[in-house]
Amino acid sequence: MAETYQPPFKKCIEEGRASGIMCAYNRVNGIPSCADPNLLTRTARGLWHFNGYITSDCDAVSIIYDDQGYAKTPEDAVADVLKAGMDVNCGSYLQNHTKSALQQKKVSEADINRALINLFSVRIRLGLFNGDPTKLTYGNISPNDICSPSHQALALEAARNGIVLLKNVLKLLPLSKRSVSLAVIGPNAHVAKTLLGNYAGPPCKNVTPLDAIRGYVKNAVYHKGCDSVACSNAAVEQAVAIARNAERVVLIMGLDQTQEKEDMDRVDLSLPGKQRELITSVAKAAKRPVVLVLICGGPVDVSFAKDNDKIGSIVWAGYPGEAGGVALAEILFGDHNP
Repeated sequence: MAETYQPPFKKCIEEGRASGIMCAYNRVNGIPSCADPNLLTRTARGLWHFNGYITSDCDAVSIIYDDQGYAKTPEDAVADVLKAGMDVNCGSYLQNHTKSALQQKKVSEADINRALINLFSVRIRLGLFNGDPTKLTYGNISPNDICSPSHQALALEAARNGIVLLKNVLKLLPLSKRSVSLAVIGPNAHVAKTLLGNYAGPPCKNVTPLDAIRGYVKNAVYHKGCDSVACSNAAVEQAVAIARNAERVVLIMGLDQTQEKEDMDRVDLSLPGKQRELITSVAKAAKRPVVLVLICGGPVDVSFAKDNDKIGSIVWAGYPGEAGGVALAEILFGDHNP
């Protein structure tokens, strides 16, 4: 854990001066994250000199007693997290059980005061108690601040810089903007919602990869290829026929929230269903090497594509957000270098 999972958090604290940490639902070596003093106090505050507040993920305190059985009573759960160094509970567990935990002498007023000091110190540093709240930096946000040009430009910049080129044999990318014919195939090609991933607010503009690509090649031909991202049924013959007649082919595959999300783990690293069959069949039939785009959050095994000469380029896009379709098209056609 120290070598793989902790370094990003350590860097955010030491170099980014992060003021907030969230402890998770999971247990490490049997100890819930929000009840682990070694993690919250000795490591974060001690070794990394964290100076801020630590909050639980939502209901991560309640599950210590209700689901995991780590604590014997709700009051024990409150004591476990406060004494471990957690300050704020996302949920109502501390609100409901801290008073009884104090009455039972399982926590002290000093434990509660420490949590309040950590929380309010950050709010004081932000100036939230300096006079009229509406006159503070974010105290008078208007509708004009939502989806402003600068915010949309930032979303596009983030999407551009988050997309990674994994393979590009014989300089297949960028594609020519003068392409006579282009086939776009795949279940993630014409779905805007997939770009957002999980925990996303309503987008300002959410252009699908297909629509963004058609901004460069208006007559791009589209076929979904699979009935869904799960790809239990693949229209291989139809996709192959389209690929044979196209000058260039872009396959937009991967995952979505039906395959991976909070409380839904994948059991292997393979692309779902018949996606691999569709990819290899289309690549084999195409006149020239194809471009494979992966829209997904978790890792997928594409070693079959890495070693396939008919797959000339592989692009990993993650879940690039509302501007992801535009950013992807810019990269495919050379207006941005990944």
